[in-house]
Amino acid sequence: MYNTPKTESVFQNNFGRRQFLNRFGMGLGGIALTHLMSQSRVHSSPGQLPSTHTPPKAKRVIYLFQSGAPSQLDLFDYKPLLQKEHGSDLPDSIRKGQRLTAMTGSQSRLPLAGTPFEFKQHGQSGAWLSDRLPHTAGIADHLCFIRSMFTEAINHGPAVTFLQTGSPFPGRPSMGAWLNYGLGSENDNFPTFVILVTKNKGGQPLVSRLWGSGFLPSKFQGVRFRADENPVLYLNNPQGIDPLIRRKMLDRLNDLHQIQLKHSDDPEIENRIAQYELAFRMQRSIPDVTNLADEPEHVFKEYGEDARTPGTYASNCLLARRLVERGVRFVQLYHPGWDQHGNLEKAISNQCKETDQASAALVQDLHRRGLLEDTLVIWGGEFGRTNYCQGKLTKESFGRDHHPRSFCAWMAGGGVKPGITHGETDPYGYNIVERPVHVHDFHATILQLLGVDHERLTFKHQGRWYRLTDVHGSAVSEVIS
Repeated sequence: MYNTPKTESVFQNNFGRRQFLNRFGMGLGGIALTHLMSQSRVHSSPGQLPSTHTPPKAKRVIYLFQSGAPSQLDLFDYKPLLQKEHGSDLPDSIRKGQRLTAMTGSQSRLPLAGTPFEFKQHGQSGAWLSDRLPHTAGIADHLCFIRSMFTEAINHGPAVTFLQTGSPFPGRPSMGAWLNYGLGSENDNFPTFVILVTKNKGGQPLVSRLWGSGFLPSKFQGVRFRADENPVLYLNNPQGIDPLIRRKMLDRLNDLHQIQLKHSDDPEIENRIAQYELAFRMQRSIPDVTNLADEPEHVFKEYGEDARTPGTYASNCLLARRLVERGVRFVQLYHPGWDQHGNLEKAISNQCKETDQASAALVQDLHRRGLLEDTLVIWGGEFGRTNYCQGKLTKESFGRDHHPRSFCAWMAGGGVKPGITHGETDPYGYNIVERPVHVHDFHATILQLLGVDHERLTFKHQGRWYRLTDVHGSAVSEVIS
């Protein structure tokens, strides 16, 4: 049974902070509050939880989401048997009648495809990694590899939505929104939840609901930064409007909102006020954090030359480090292009070239600065790839279809045990045989690392209490230090 939650949102109460001050303080409290909000601040704002449920091991998260589903069999999950039986049919005893996508369900054969890449063990942990990931191999002892992830979603849209929101169906709050709601902000000059998407990449569409607030108040949604002279849309003042004029305008607008609050209990009015005030403070903070000119030369060499170009994956990894340094709690990177249904050998090599060095550099950079200890870094996609070939298997080219039954992710820092591999698949890399980790378990583990009991961070919507993990999930204690 689902337990009665111990946390109830202030947004269901009749009076918010502003309403109380204005209605019962003859307006003087509201005036003082308006004045305070006009100041540039570097302090935190509490979330819905009065405190974490357990001492947090992580204070912030950087999620390096690899959209399109990287092939675990060509990067992390070494299966010599696939090399030995390359070209033979997938045994029925392994498939066990499991459903396939429409793209391969009508194939007359499902020929097994061994990886074209060389695997070696790395570090004292002996983690197996493909030669496509030489930089990640260099930090293997910092990483916790989970090789037993699984999901029910078999197509990209529902699968990505599941990883990002805890449900394959649109409309739920994203993980970053849940954390914003529950834990609040560490620095009021920045959004608590920031989105960075690699520019000029094809692949599956990445839509705003993936970082939306769902049924939570809108102020908890993610803020997307873009790779141009205006990183946040509509943030800069129009020509002829200086900061003083903008401040006066917001003050008068706030007065109007206060009048409206006297006649309405709509929480969206307060959300609107909060968003306007945050945008005003961001006019100073965002140009500073997005200007990488003050980074030393050795940092660009570490992340790779692409880090000099705004909007690349490498540049976004560097920007993510700068954001968490300034108190941003959740930074979500998206790197599309991992959907290798064909031409896998060349395509996945290009993807690794774009991401491997910067991913490793981010972990090393955080470690050097003393931030990795309480910053959780996550790398992974929405599902795995099949051990058999989609279409015709040739010496020149092959591809892999979607495989929700098993895939890999890695985590580093933030209270995760370093240098371990959790879970195992069968010798064919098709089914999980040891310590499976469902998406709900994955989310529960992330929340646990942040000091949050996933069953107690809740919100009541349309008569029902909701949480990120719905009514499922258990934290994976074996990966927590």
